[in-house]
Amino acid sequence: METPNEQRPLIYDLSFSDLQEAVKALGEPVFRAKQIWQAVYVDLISDPEEITTLGKSLRQKLGSSFRFTSLNPITTLSSSDGHTIKTLFELPDKRAIEAVLMYYDERQTLCISTQAGCAMNCAFCATGQMGFKRNLTSGEIVEQVIFYAKQLKSEQKVVTNVVIMGMGEPFSNYEATLAAVDRLNDPTGMNLGARRFTISTVGIIPMIEKFASEKRQVNLAVSLHAANDELRSSLLPINKTYPIFALLQSCRNYVEQTGRRITFEWALIDGINDRDSDALELAELLKGLLCHVNVIPLNPTNNFSGQATTQKRAEAFKAILETKGIPCTIRLRRGIDIKAGCGQLASQHE
Repeated sequence: METPNEQRPLIYDLSFSDLQEAVKALGEPVFRAKQIWQAVYVDLISDPEEITTLGKSLRQKLGSSFRFTSLNPITTLSSSDGHTIKTLFELPDKRAIEAVLMYYDERQTLCISTQAGCAMNCAFCATGQMGFKRNLTSGEIVEQVIFYAKQLKSEQKVVTNVVIMGMGEPFSNYEATLAAVDRLNDPTGMNLGARRFTISTVGIIPMIEKFASEKRQVNLAVSLHAANDELRSSLLPINKTYPIFALLQSCRNYVEQTGRRITFEWALIDGINDRDSDALELAELLKGLLCHVNVIPLNPTNNFSGQATTQKRAEAFKAILETKGIPCTIRLRRGIDIKAGCGQLASQHE
């Protein structure tokens, strides 16, 4: 008798070696695992009946043994300029997560989630405002990429970059997040290069150190948003556990161990962290560190009264950093009209 849908393992949760073992357990020759892997990750097939390289018997076994989808897209919003698409997914347990596709001139970048909700409680983040629900499995993280990869394939495009900056704190779900990256990075599957991934953390020092020790080519971004403990603790409560001095020491150790540049994210909030004095304080903090600063005017959320800085102030902030030798980019605000900031749709759904 067929197992209830939600109890069958999700195919995306399996590593290649797991899949080989599963194929053997089904009484099939192990080489079938490679055919299944390529069907799932290269051909992007999400219905086992469509894997025509397999016999009917094995297709039926796969269908009864595994789920090929866990994400139910319940809302899709497109920005008025057509450059941003946001999807709200419902998971089998009715939890909600979001993922965003952003079109740039030569790139198609995905912003994906690692948790339903988030425990970090950052003041201006809609996901933090909804609280923590649960970690996603590695397969649920992978499937967000598969979902948009299929859509892009129909447009003769491919995923070029993945930023793990959606709902949740990736380093609070470290093992599943990195397992998902490894699965998507596999050269016999999607073959997304490690440098095409960026993982963003609010600054969980033990996990930054663990990440540094693994010497991966995956990019690291740290959500900083303030250059002194008083302001940062008011915006990001995690700063009380991992204050700025210790965090920056961890970031310097990361650069020293890996030789890789680190990115700092800074949401510019009018009158709070966008002044000349804030830029000068940040420049002093980052002096001598191989880094890049991404500033972006705040995406407003319902439960935070702060407003986005003006373009003029953003330019002035950037100019001060660059004068002090700190590379800086003003990131484009995307999808404001569709609430593309993390968690805004999911918090309403929950």
